[in-house]
Amino acid sequence: MLMNRRRSERHLCRRLAKIQLGGSLPRDCTITDISDGGVKVIAEFIDIPSEFTIILSEGRPRQCKLAWRIGCEFGAQFVD
Repeated sequence: MLMNRRRSERHLCRRLAKIQLGGSLPRDCTITDISDGGVKVIAEFIDIPSEFTIILSEGRPRQCKLAWRIGCEFGAQFVD
């Protein structure tokens, strides 16, 4: 069985969001789960840098650090 290394409880969801990569225009993505510590994201574009901003439909933009990636799914840790 896989060990859950999360520090906070995750919540499954299907929320539309945007990713801001540096100075470029925000790009669409989908949040598939979220916790106090981070998010799991599906994005159709390939080039995800190690640090970026995620813009949720509610709340303030969050600074993120890429934690893992498999195809167009990736996990990110909130760093702010």
